[in-house]
Amino acid sequence: MLAKASEDLEREIKETEEEKARTLSEKVPPLQCHGLSVQELQQLCTKLHRQIDLVDEERYTIEEKVKKNSMEIDNLNQKIFDLKGKFKRPNLRRVRISADAMLKALLGTTTKVSLDLRASLKSVKKEDEKEKAVEVTDWRKNIEAMSGMEGRKKKFDTSNA
Repeated sequence: MLAKASEDLEREIKETEEEKARTLSEKVPPLQCHGLSVQELQQLCTKLHRQIDLVDEERYTIEEKVKKNSMEIDNLNQKIFDLKGKFKRPNLRRVRISADAMLKALLGTTTKVSLDLRASLKSVKKEDEKEKAVEVTDWRKNIEAMSGMEGRKKKFDTSNA
C-alpha cells in the first residue's frame, strides 16, 4: 500500500513538472536574440517589460481576489459556527471571598483598604420578654366559668354590655 502511494506521488510530481513546462512554453516562447541590432534589442526589452507589467498586474489582482475570497470564507465559517451555537458556556463556580480580599483584588496590593460591612449595619434592640409576659391565670377556673349554659350566657352578656 505504501509502495503504491509512493508511486502515485512520483507520478503526480512528474505530471506537474510536465504541465509547468508545457505552460511556460505556451506563455513564454524562447528568446531569439542572435543577430539582432541594438534598436531591435531595445524594442524586445520594452516588449518584455510590458509583458512583465501585465503579468504582475494579473498576479496582483489574483492575489487580491484570493485574499478577499479567503476573508469571505472565514467570515462565513464564523457565521456558520455562530449559528450552530457550539459555544459552551462554562459553569460558574461560587467563590467565597471576603470583602477585604475582594477590595485587595480589585484595587491591587499597593492600597490597603479595610472594609467592615457589619459596622455600617443598624443595630436592632431586642424587646424585653418581660413586657410580653401575659397574665397567666389558673386555666381550670376559666374553664369552669365558661362551661355550661351559664358560661355561654356570660359571653353574650359581656359582649352586649
